[in-house]
Amino acid sequence: MSDALTLHERFAAFRTRTAVTEPSLPPLDAALPRDDGRRRRARAHQLAEILEGSVEVGPTGAIVRLEGPPLPLALDRALLATLPYPIDPVRPLVCLDTETTGLGTAAGTVVFLVGLGRWNGHRFSVTQLLLPDHADEPAFLAALAAELSADAWLVTYNGRAFDWPLLETRYRLRRQPAPPHAGHLDLLPIARQLFRHRLPDARLASVEAGVCGIERIDDLPGASIPGRYLDFLHRGDGRALADVVRHNHEDVRSLGRLLVHLNDSLADPDGRRLAHPGDLGGLARAFVRGHRLDDALDCVEAALPAAATRRERDRLAADRARLLRRLGRHDDALAAWETLASAGGPLAALAWVQVAKALEHRQRDAVGALAATEQAAALVARARLFGRDAGWLERDLSRRRIRLARRLARRRRRDAA
Repeated sequence: MSDALTLHERFAAFRTRTAVTEPSLPPLDAALPRDDGRRRRARAHQLAEILEGSVEVGPTGAIVRLEGPPLPLALDRALLATLPYPIDPVRPLVCLDTETTGLGTAAGTVVFLVGLGRWNGHRFSVTQLLLPDHADEPAFLAALAAELSADAWLVTYNGRAFDWPLLETRYRLRRQPAPPHAGHLDLLPIARQLFRHRLPDARLASVEAGVCGIERIDDLPGASIPGRYLDFLHRGDGRALADVVRHNHEDVRSLGRLLVHLNDSLADPDGRRLAHPGDLGGLARAFVRGHRLDDALDCVEAALPAAATRRERDRLAADRARLLRRLGRHDDALAAWETLASAGGPLAALAWVQVAKALEHRQRDAVGALAATEQAAALVARARLFGRDAGWLERDLSRRRIRLARRLARRRRRDAA
């Protein structure tokens, strides 16, 4: 029994020490019960004062609104809509980015900050809505719904997979429908499609640095954001959220800058002459998927003069030849394949095969087709000596040789008869 009593005394001493040394909440929070509405409103005002925002109090709670200075950012939406991506030039564009308490979209993840960027003429403004306390979420969701008109066209970065599904979950938990909107343009798959060839990854910060030339200084890592908000809820110190608000503000601005880059460098035919050839190649493939072959050909032909390496130039030349064939310009396609084949290089054997196909099937020139096949076979044999495998091409050439030789033999027998 004496040992048990001693252990009890030790725990009592430990609790006494931790009660003394544990950091206390600011007097504002300590003076009121945890579930008191006055405490939450006081916390919202405290947060607004620190972040230079304003408080909006309604019947369901309070939120903090932050308005950033407008940024000069001209955007031609009609020109932007010519790109092969879902966008309506007559709808208002709303760039949206969220900060959350986790990376999942399940019920336990809360959205505590939403940034909204909109154009007013040639100026881009950012509005941020901040959740002071979990109990204020109904007011937070109502404020967001009021900001999004039904004809808004959302612009996000991974918003289709994360931001918007998570917001829909939060509305559903409150037994409310999510705000309707006219459309949704997610820039993440577009960035991967256009820029992955020259960027280390597809993070928004990497895209804005490598594509838009914007380098962030002392930016808060995204992994630290949930902890900052939880620390704020625990200690009541709004200074923990200053870097989070700044990070979100820059994310929304980056969405606007990326749209302007797409507008000026890729949608504008004049801007394409200065665009990165790899970007234009990616855009051409997007046009092909949208069955807009003439636009794809324009991109490839704009990229060819700026190709920096032989490999890049040959790939673009092959894309151009394929597009010419699909557009029904067979003579131009044959000439393009012959130019690529005669120049040598890694794609020369493939180009000779395409020449052989065109001569055999379009021009009925079996002699020329066999000669082109022999050229390709010689290049494949040379590549094999250097350890480069082209098994599928070698098998194709073998079958093509046999077929063309038989055709020519039958023709000679007919001529002899």
